[in-house]
Order: sequence, then structure tokens, then C-alpha cells
Amino acid sequence: MSAFVNVALPVFAIILAGFVAGRTAVLGPASSEALNKFVYWIALPPLLFLGTARAPLAEFFNLPFLGAFLGGCAIAWAMGSVIGAVLHRSRADAVVLQGMNASFPNTGYMGIPLFFAAFGDPGLAPAILATVAVAVVNIGVAIISLEAYGSQHGSLLRVPIKAGRAVATNPLVLSSALGVAWSYFALPIPTPMATLLDLLGATAGPCALFSIGLFMAFRPLGANLLEASWISTVKLIWQPLATWLLIATVFPLPPFWAASAVILSALPTGALVFVVAQQYGTYADRTSSVILVSTVASVVSVSLILAAASPWLPAG
Repeated sequence: MSAFVNVALPVFAIILAGFVAGRTAVLGPASSEALNKFVYWIALPPLLFLGTARAPLAEFFNLPFLGAFLGGCAIAWAMGSVIGAVLHRSRADAVVLQGMNASFPNTGYMGIPLFFAAFGDPGLAPAILATVAVAVVNIGVAIISLEAYGSQHGSLLRVPIKAGRAVATNPLVLSSALGVAWSYFALPIPTPMATLLDLLGATAGPCALFSIGLFMAFRPLGANLLEASWISTVKLIWQPLATWLLIATVFPLPPFWAASAVILSALPTGALVFVVAQQYGTYADRTSSVILVSTVASVVSVSLILAAASPWLPAG
């Protein structure tokens, strides 16, 4: 219960505040878009940079954690794609997005704020590592797959080029890579620079969570509830279960890292999936429904997993 009251409740309360602000027209759809861009380009990069620059380098090369976390993503992606192809007989591009929706956790906008609220800077390493991993691997796989599908109208040569460009220009990846380099060379962070980045990074958590609520306020469920529900079930239940099984059988981890991998796997579908869907003009409306359904349902599922994992988590 303490994990719910101290960690999950404040996180979901901020999401609710954003939702209420949108529903009551205090803020409109344009505010949601602007706040999302602020979080993505301005607030999260300083938080990721400082989190990596101030931490021992060894924390960011935890291969068993990456194996369990990305393995869970791969299993959930395969489940989502197979079910989508069999149940809905979807086109190849839609199947890619169904798999991505079922496996892409919201580690950036929800995981990092949640871990920061619970454990502060010392506990951010798993959330940052997971955020970089999904930004590089999941988005990379999605772009390669979608570009390959569209290459029937163009050249296959553009597939790795476009995927590489998307990953290389991702501000979350760039800021984390810069922080790792800073840590590797043991460079000092000047006080004015640290103060500036601390101030900007401190806004990332509440603004990211608030923006999720705003996003949800302007996304009706529509006719996609059944499809969004089964994808959300894969995302919220089967993905963390697959991650836990991989930890128990293949990738043993210390208690905190094991609990972190399961919690991060259990997060709802991330908003970046909608960005990819919108960019390629496919499955965007249904993706917004999945994000909405999985985020609402995660109030219960994430709270239960946090409560179950609390004996293996450090006191906040």
C-alpha cells in the first residue's frame, strides 16, 4: 500500500490533473502539443544527461538488464503482431504498429518521473537505460520495418539511412550518450551549468505526466475499444510477465534491477508510438486509443506491480 500511496498515487494524480485541465477547456489541444515538445526537446534531455553524467559508468552497461527488458519487448512485439495478423488480417504496416503498441513502454514520460519520485537521482539508472534502449532498438526496428514495407515504391537503400538518422537525431539518445561520455572522462560539471540543467530537468517529470493527461483528454476511444483492449492486455500483463520469466530463467539480476525491469516493462504504451504512426500515415487513430486505454488501465496494473515489488526496492 505504501508504494501506491507514496509513488503511484502522486504520479497518476498529475496525469489526472492534465486530463481535467483538457476536459474543462482550461488548456486546449495546442497546449498538449506544445507541452509534449517542451518535454521531449527541452526538459528530458538535461535530466537524462545529468543522470548519466553523475552515475558510475558501469551502471549503464548492465547487459542482463538489457537482455531481460528487450527480450520482454521482443516477446510482446511478436504476440501483438501475430494476434493482429491473425485476428484482424491487418496489412504489414499495421501489423508493425500493432506489435510496437504492444511492446513500447512509456519509460520516458512515465518511467523516469516515477523512478525519480520514488528513488531520486541514484535510482534513475534503470529508467534511463530502458529509455535509451527503446529509443534505439524499438524505434529503429519499427522504422526499418515500415521503410521496408514502403520500399516497394522506392529504394531499399534509404531504409538503414532513415532509421540511422532517426536514432542519431533523437534528443533522448543524444543527451544520454553525451552524459555517458562525460562520466567516462570524469569531467566536472560547472556549477552554473549544473544549476541550469537541474532546473530544466526538474520540470521533466511533472510536465511529462501532465502532458499525458492532456493528450488523453482529446483522444476519444471511438470504435477501437476492443482492439485497444487486447493490445493493452499484452502490454500491461504479458510483457512484464515475459520479462519476469526471462529474469528467472536466463538473465538473473540483483533485486532492484530485477524489480525495475518488470516495472518498466509494465508501463503503458508510450506516446512516441503515435509519433511514428503519424509520421508514416498508418494506424494513428488506433494507436491513440491504445495509449489511452493502456494508460487508464495502468493505474491498477502498475500500482499492483509496484506493491508486489516493494520488498525489492530501496526506500524512497
